[in-house]
Amino acid sequence: MPVRRQLPRYSDLRPLVRVRPPRLDPVRRRLESSFTVADLREAARKRAPRAVFDYVDGAAEQEIGLRRARDAFSRVEFSPRVLRDVGSIDTSTTILGESASMPVILGPTGFTRMAHHEGERAVVRAAESAGVPYALSTMGTTSIEEFRDEAPLARHWFQLYLWRDRDASGELVERARKAGFDTLVLTVDTPVPGARLRDNHNGLTIPPSLTTRTLLDMARHPAWWANLLTSEPLTFASLSSWNGTVADLVTHMFDPTAVARDVTWLREQWPGHLVVKGIQHVDDAKAVVDLGADGIVVSNHGGRQLDRAPVPLEILPDVVAAVGDRTNVFLDTGVMSGADVVAAKAFGAKAVVLGRAYMYGLMAGGEAGVTRMLDIVRAEMTRTLALMGVERMDDLDPSRVRLRPV
Repeated sequence: MPVRRQLPRYSDLRPLVRVRPPRLDPVRRRLESSFTVADLREAARKRAPRAVFDYVDGAAEQEIGLRRARDAFSRVEFSPRVLRDVGSIDTSTTILGESASMPVILGPTGFTRMAHHEGERAVVRAAESAGVPYALSTMGTTSIEEFRDEAPLARHWFQLYLWRDRDASGELVERARKAGFDTLVLTVDTPVPGARLRDNHNGLTIPPSLTTRTLLDMARHPAWWANLLTSEPLTFASLSSWNGTVADLVTHMFDPTAVARDVTWLREQWPGHLVVKGIQHVDDAKAVVDLGADGIVVSNHGGRQLDRAPVPLEILPDVVAAVGDRTNVFLDTGVMSGADVVAAKAFGAKAVVLGRAYMYGLMAGGEAGVTRMLDIVRAEMTRTLALMGVERMDDLDPSRVRLRPV
């Protein structure tokens, strides 16, 4: 029988009509149309000046290391099981002895108030609300004390680079101790600055210089520049000011002669948890655990230091096998989704450290953008676990995941 056709009547169409009221708030509009971290990245790219976006988004030299890290997550294959009760998914876990709503740590990032005028203040409020730790960077743009006061119930970590001036490093450690920070993160993969060529091409300085290029950029990103120029000048967690490039600052301050005994010195100075970040070899993992590290981060600095460095996800199982029974093993670099978090957890990581992911959210919408990123990642984790037939995040093990061959 042929299909009978008729002109639709209004009464037939009325139930189908869905008219959304216009979203006048541009931040809300951006965030509501962002369903993945990649969406937040695109929103950030459109909102922030190119030099600022590239500082967050870029990596060292040809950026091969960053691409490989992300490619590794694309090779993950889960092993789902069916007919499992997944009516209630639990993403919570324990990070260094304290509960967290999910195995996520918001990692240290430098010059954060370039991304958004509230910087670390916005991020730490979002971390407090989400129930995850957040590490203030030595090169952060909020003081240790202001960071603590902004979100007193958050879990405060402090990230340290060893400076040429050891007394100055010691003073920072003491300030963090007095402020009640519970974890110190020592980054050890920056003896010299990586060659971040995007920054070189963009002529990025800290703070951004008012050159002909940046003055022209104001016309394209007026809101960002208005926020920068009408808020308090950029200051840092560790120094009052700096006028120059990121590479110049690293060369000026960081100590390329740091060795194992400096970790021993720091262990003696710091009474809380000590995490060593930047581990890229099993033997180094064993060495720092022997020196008293409570945790290590398998990391190549987001691909921002040594290009073609080992891919953290690929070496994670070997590191866990070597020291996982003696310390907490965390992972960063290339994590862009809740499924990536699940994969890292299944391979043995206690938690992942996010950097770019929340910075995209911060650029896109301040505190609300960071919260949106955390909500997206949590929803992706919950869905992935349910589809794998896993009820609790902490029930994951290596039998549920593998890396497909290249």
